[in-house]
Amino acid sequence: MTTARTSLLQTIRHLLWIACGLLLCWVSGAQAQGIESIMAPGKLMQDHAKYEDDCKQCHVKLDRKAQDRLCMDCHKPVGADVRAKTGMHGHLEQPVVCKSCHSEHKGRDFKSTDFDKKKFDHNAKTDYSLKGKHEKVACEKCHVSGKKYREAAQDCNSCHKKDDKHKGSLGTKCADCHNESDWKDAKFDHDTTKFALTGKHTDVKCADCHKNNVYKDTPKNCYACHKKNDEQKGHKGLYGEKCETCHGTKAWKPSTFNHDTDTKYLLKGKHSSTECKACHTGNLYKDKLKQECYACHKKDDKHKESLGTNCVTCHTEKNWKEVAKFDHEKTSFPLLGKHFKVECKECHKSQLFKEAPKDCIGCHLKDDKHKANLGTTCADCHNEQDWKKTEGRFQHDKTKFQLRNAHAAPSVKCVACHKDLSSMRNTALLCISCHKKDDKHETQLGDKCESCHNDKAWKGTSFNHGKSRFPLTGKHILTECKACHSSLRYKDAARDCYSCHKKDDKHKQVFGVRCESCHNARAWTTWSFDHDTRTKYRLESSHAKVACASCHKQVAPPDKDAAPVGTACVACHRKDDVHNGGFGPRCEQCHQVDSWKKVKSRAGQGSEK
Repeated sequence: MTTARTSLLQTIRHLLWIACGLLLCWVSGAQAQGIESIMAPGKLMQDHAKYEDDCKQCHVKLDRKAQDRLCMDCHKPVGADVRAKTGMHGHLEQPVVCKSCHSEHKGRDFKSTDFDKKKFDHNAKTDYSLKGKHEKVACEKCHVSGKKYREAAQDCNSCHKKDDKHKGSLGTKCADCHNESDWKDAKFDHDTTKFALTGKHTDVKCADCHKNNVYKDTPKNCYACHKKNDEQKGHKGLYGEKCETCHGTKAWKPSTFNHDTDTKYLLKGKHSSTECKACHTGNLYKDKLKQECYACHKKDDKHKESLGTNCVTCHTEKNWKEVAKFDHEKTSFPLLGKHFKVECKECHKSQLFKEAPKDCIGCHLKDDKHKANLGTTCADCHNEQDWKKTEGRFQHDKTKFQLRNAHAAPSVKCVACHKDLSSMRNTALLCISCHKKDDKHETQLGDKCESCHNDKAWKGTSFNHGKSRFPLTGKHILTECKACHSSLRYKDAARDCYSCHKKDDKHKQVFGVRCESCHNARAWTTWSFDHDTRTKYRLESSHAKVACASCHKQVAPPDKDAAPVGTACVACHRKDDVHNGGFGPRCEQCHQVDSWKKVKSRAGQGSEK
C-alpha cells in the first residue's frame, strides 16, 4: 500500500511539472496578452473591448469596492447622479454596486444595459413620475432610439408641441392648463389673469372671446365683444365704449346706471321716466350735454325767450304746464322799499322781462345828479326807501371786499383798485387781479394768493405743507424750502426720494430708485430692510452678517428694487468651488451656512477642512 501510494504521488507530481512547462511555453508564445487577460472569464462587450488587455481600468487588486469608483470615474454623468441623488442611478440603494446590474465578460454582443421595461418602477427610480395617461405610453415615445434614457426631455412641450393649438402664443408651460389624465380636459384659473371672470362671463365659452385659439392680446374692454349689443340697444357707439358704466356682468339688461348717483344731474319728476335718447341725442363723451332746462325745452318756451332761459324760475319737473307763482324775491333783484309798490310795467317795458334793467341807473338816470361821475352804482349811497336820503360817505366795509390792514386807507388809494369812477362795482375781488405783478410763482399755484399771503404784508407768508401732495415728516420738517424748491415754481419740485437724494445713494442704483424701501424721513442713515420677510431668501447664520453689496452687484431694473440674484449657493460661491463643478451646484449638501470651510461629515457633523 505504501509503495503504491508513493508511486501515485510521484506520477501526479510529474504530471504537474509537465503542465507547468506547457503553460510557460504557451505564455511565452502570447506576446500581446497578459496573465490577467488569459485568465479572464470571458470576452468584454464591444464598448469595453479596448480595455481587454488593461484590467486596471476597471479592477484594483485586492479591492473589489474600488471597481464602482472606477466605473463612475469613466461614466461621469452617472457618477454625478449618484452623488447628487438624482436620476435613475441616484435613486438606487447606497452605496451603488455597478456590477449588480451591469455584468461583463459575456462576449462582444452582450448588452449590459438591457433591463425588463415592464418591471421598471419609473416613479420610484427616476425624477419624473408617470401619472395619468403617461403610465400607458410606450417607452419609445419619450426615449428616442439612439439616445440615452437620461437624455429624454421632461417638459411637456417637447412631446406635445404638435398638440399645441396655440402655436406657442401661450408659451411652453403646458401644465398650467393641461394635465396627464386628459390633454383635452384643460383647466385654467382665469382669476390669475388681468381679467377675472365674474357673473355670466363664467359661463361663456373660451372660443367666444378667444378666436382661433389665440389667447394672448385678447381685448379686455367690453365693447370688443358687446358691440352687437350696443347696436341692438340703439346706442350705436354714441354712448362710448365703456359699457361697464351702465351694464354689469350679472346680466346685460337691465342697465345698472343710476343717474342720481353716477352724475351731477338728479332726475326728478317726469325726468325720471324720460328715455335717455330724449336728452342724449349726440355722442355722450364728445358732445357735452347742457344741464339747463332750455337745452331740451326750447320748443316749449311760449315766451320766445322773453323771460330768459332759466325755466325753473316758473316751471318745475313735475309738470311743465303747471306754472308756479313768480316770486320776485328769488330773482337777482328783490323788490325792496318803494320798489315793492311800483307797477311791473314801470320797469318791464315789454314782455321781454329779462331786458328790464337791474341797475339803479337804468331807471334813475334822470335822478343822477352826479352825471355818472361816480359810476352807475347808485345803491352805494342811495337806497330803496328814499332816493333823496343818502347814507352820505361811502362805506367800503359793506361791500364784498372789506378794507383791512394794509388795504385800509391811507395805505392804498381808491384809484389803485378802481381805475375810474364808472367801474367801482365791477372791480375784481381776487388777489391776483391786483397782485399779478407780485406773483413770483408764474400762476403755477393758482389765483388763491390768500392761501399763503395775508393782507398785513405780502411778504409775510404762511403755508401748511401738510395739506399739499407731500406732507413734511421727520427731518423734512427742518429742511429749508430752497433745498427742494430750486425756484418759486413750487409744483416743479419732484416728490420721489431719489430726485433729492441721488447724491446720498451710495449703492449706485444697485437697489433701484425707491429709497423709501429702506430709508425713512427720520434720518437717512437710519435704514431698515428685513430680508427674511420681504424676500424669498432668508439670511441665516453668517449670511446675516454679509454686506448687501456682496451679493447685489448689478444695477436694478427700472421697476425693481434689486436685480435678480440666484438663490443657489454657487451663484455667490462659484469662486470658492475648488471642485470645479465636479460635485454639482448644490453646495449646501456638504458646506454649512455658518462657515464655508466647515464641511458636513458622513455622520452629519461639521468638520473643518
